[in-house]
Amino acid sequence: MAGYIGNYPTAVPLTGADLTDGIITSAKIADGTIASVDLASGVGGKVLQVVQGITTTQVSITSVTWTDSTLTASITPSSASNKILVLVNQHFNIFRSGLGYAGGSIRLVRGATTIYSGISSFEKYAEVGSGTQVNFYDYFSLMYLDSPSSTSALTYKTQQRSYDPGDRAMTQANSTQSSITLIEIAG
Repeated sequence: MAGYIGNYPTAVPLTGADLTDGIITSAKIADGTIASVDLASGVGGKVLQVVQGITTTQVSITSVTWTDSTLTASITPSSASNKILVLVNQHFNIFRSGLGYAGGSIRLVRGATTIYSGISSFEKYAEVGSGTQVNFYDYFSLMYLDSPSSTSALTYKTQQRSYDPGDRAMTQANSTQSSITLIEIAG
């Protein structure tokens, strides 16, 4: 501190005019000091964490009721204003013996709540014409931006169903992987 003669100088608040560009770096700002509300509009969207669940477990679905698959992942958002981007790539097989249509669908569930069930987008069909059976392999791919408004642990999963009790829709085992990816996005 520089020396002085006489009375100790009176403290004067620092103003923006006293600072030159670049004098305060981000390294000098304490973590947690600036919140998203302090940022300009449209600055959100930063990826905060990524979680992935992968399965190769085969699940045979012969029911027309929704049944849990083995494709699941959990994430705990750091803020209730954040969003979760859910990416699903789920492989399946539809089998039918005899003439007619075979089909199945999936839906996305958070906890016990269905959050996305697009009927026309997530149905897959195959038809047995003159043959005796069909074995149809494909995958469902979906992307959904969820706003859970929560900081609790959240579990996302898919559920599957068949459209005829004689059909089977299943995730594939061994060489075929299905995945669900959860990406927390700053609100």
